[in-house]
Amino acid sequence: MENPHAEHLQELLEGLNEPQREAVTHGEGPLLILAGAGSGKTRVLTHRIAFLVFTDQAQAGEILAITFTNKAAQEMRGRVERMLGHGFGSRPPMWLMTFHAACARMLRADAERLGYTRQFTIYDQADARRLTKRCIDDLGLDPKRYTPPAILGQISAAKNRLRDAAAYRQQVGSYFEQTVADVYERYERDLHRMNAMDFDDLLFRTVTMLELFEEVRERYAQSFRHVLVDEYQDTNHAQYRFLQLLVGGGREDPAKGDRISLPGHRNLAVVGDDSQSIYGFRGADVRNILDFQDDFPDARVVKLEQNYRSTQTILSAANAVIANNRGGIAKRLWSALGEGEPIKVRELEDEYAEARFVVGEIERLVDEGASRSEIAVFYRTNAMSRLLEDTLVRREIAYQVIGGTKFYERAEIKDAIAYLSLLANPSDVVSFMRIVNSPRRGIGQTSVGKVVGHAGTMGLSVWEAAANPAEVPGLGTAAQKALARFMDTMHELRRRVDDEQDPTSVGDLLEAVLSQTGYVEALEAERTIEAQGRIENLEQLVQVGNEFDAVNEPSRESLDAFLQQIALMADADSRRDEESLVTLMTLHNAKGLEYPIVFVAGCEEGVFPHSRALDEGALEEERRLFYVGVTRAMRDLYLSYARRRTVFGAQTAGLPSRFLDEVPSDLTDFEEQEAPRWGAGRGFGNGAPAARGATTQNVSSSRVSPPRVAKSRREPFADEDDVVDGDWDDAGEWQPRGGTRQVSSIKAFRLGQDVTHPAFGEGVVTGVEPDGVIVVRFAEDGSERKLMTEYAQVSGR
Repeated sequence: MENPHAEHLQELLEGLNEPQREAVTHGEGPLLILAGAGSGKTRVLTHRIAFLVFTDQAQAGEILAITFTNKAAQEMRGRVERMLGHGFGSRPPMWLMTFHAACARMLRADAERLGYTRQFTIYDQADARRLTKRCIDDLGLDPKRYTPPAILGQISAAKNRLRDAAAYRQQVGSYFEQTVADVYERYERDLHRMNAMDFDDLLFRTVTMLELFEEVRERYAQSFRHVLVDEYQDTNHAQYRFLQLLVGGGREDPAKGDRISLPGHRNLAVVGDDSQSIYGFRGADVRNILDFQDDFPDARVVKLEQNYRSTQTILSAANAVIANNRGGIAKRLWSALGEGEPIKVRELEDEYAEARFVVGEIERLVDEGASRSEIAVFYRTNAMSRLLEDTLVRREIAYQVIGGTKFYERAEIKDAIAYLSLLANPSDVVSFMRIVNSPRRGIGQTSVGKVVGHAGTMGLSVWEAAANPAEVPGLGTAAQKALARFMDTMHELRRRVDDEQDPTSVGDLLEAVLSQTGYVEALEAERTIEAQGRIENLEQLVQVGNEFDAVNEPSRESLDAFLQQIALMADADSRRDEESLVTLMTLHNAKGLEYPIVFVAGCEEGVFPHSRALDEGALEEERRLFYVGVTRAMRDLYLSYARRRTVFGAQTAGLPSRFLDEVPSDLTDFEEQEAPRWGAGRGFGNGAPAARGATTQNVSSSRVSPPRVAKSRREPFADEDDVVDGDWDDAGEWQPRGGTRQVSSIKAFRLGQDVTHPAFGEGVVTGVEPDGVIVVRFAEDGSERKLMTEYAQVSGR
């Protein structure tokens, strides 16, 4: 019988290259898709999903597709829906979502088995930190010595390794860890009592449920005939174990090396790139992808090596750098887009000159027709953005910083969400404590503590305790009245939530909360620009609720679904592409993005690779991070470093990053500049960036070669044997001996150097060309001019 989807299948496979087609059409059994940067992995994933449906290997509802961000899930969902059409809306619907969203859905269905109700609250990082602080206080510990972020970080790491409080206590090796164990036990007890889970619990509790209840595991294992996972190199042990329980195979405990192959259909297709594993600090384990063939010896391995994003020059540089890592899976990116422009490597005097150069180059690019939205500047740490931002503001260039305060992290938004959380879950102590006196109602922290303490002592929910303030021991008359008024309002709002005959939509409920609680009225009374901005943010949140209502019928479960959607929002989901803004972000935030023009600033030892990573033995992950940054560039790539940089208030000498050494010199246009003042330290070696067809000074840890000189203005670089005889002085400068050939009299200028001109005023050098020509952007009128230094009256300052 002919396949009714034959026409669709033909369309589906058209335009795929051979490795992509091989991955899409793979049948039963484990599949490892090694997808290099820009190789079309999302296309392969979505086409494989459609292929499984069109060939009747699985119905849409029998596929579990996992991504790491809500944005990626939405993009994939849109693509799959366009390919499958009506088949996408089958019942049960396809699970195409993040790990946390999938686990939350499983827990909503079976939470009672673990002692929770289906209305449990999901605590975000801030909520979890506040609860940790409470536990620290309850144990009489010094929060300055045992800070909530440090304690919570340890608890999170333990949960990602599937270690509960008891298992953690068995492995303590210091007094600090003993203290963490004490807090961990109390933290878990309080979470359970408040019917709440933190983000790590979503995975941890789901794995526990699948391990303890075989019928639950079998139900989901049979329901999902095929499981697909994106960004597999970023999975941690809890995520690994979750997948193992659903499909079978794998190891029991990778840390111990035990291999126990669980029964299952083993239809697991994972997509990833070990060269882009950069989240080890979050618990990601690159061994999950490196050991995939050990977990599944019969796995088919498909390598996607054709890059559709970048020029070959950029890819060749990335290939050369990542080849210095050991233990990775061999692959070599290539492109059909041509060689492209050489990589621009620039040395600047200090971080100020570096910022001026980057912004000056951005101005030039925009003047030549580039859009600001095509340009991105990456840096290793958030602190490095300040000078770039200051310079962009002075030059009046519009920009956005990715990684700052996000919409859902703003105080007024979190307050509004806390109101909704308490309405949905009356046992939510953290939300109660956040909103009971916001806006101010005369209910102080002491009174709040008495209510919470009474609830714990009597075994009541915090809602029940607050609803009867007269029964709370030691609560003053004024606090009782204020609390009674607050709870009257909350009861009225709760009736709207519980009305099954006429359920309130989320948007209307938000408006009612903000109005009836007096929250907006209190902001209006402040009569400040800041308060007006907060009101506008809250109006936007109401709009979010209205958008949710547009695709969801109002019901008692709507509020829970909306809160879950908000809780699962990731940082990258708030990125905006529609505005023409230069984008600034850390290299970690850059993963998954692409820009025609990319600047990577601060390529110095101790900065990138970061000194902390070097101390912790994480050099290979830093190199993968450099690889990620380089492969974000589509057309033009700039790598810059400074001779001096202020670190922790002290100015230190900067050495070029070892990663620059690893970029082949023939791929760059590194221009000979004034001899670096490193002395006999580490610098550019044999693989150093150099001008094409030219030889630059060679500085290595064991030997410092003398600088070469120009024979004439028409020959800016000397031949291999034209070396000036002399010695390095104590200041790190090369001093030629008498009788040697003299260096050209052309005045030397450096990129980023401040200069003055009697007619045009002050400026900064943005380009250095052969024959003594420099490009200067002048501050007074913003003009950019080429000057011949031999004749122009320009001087450094």
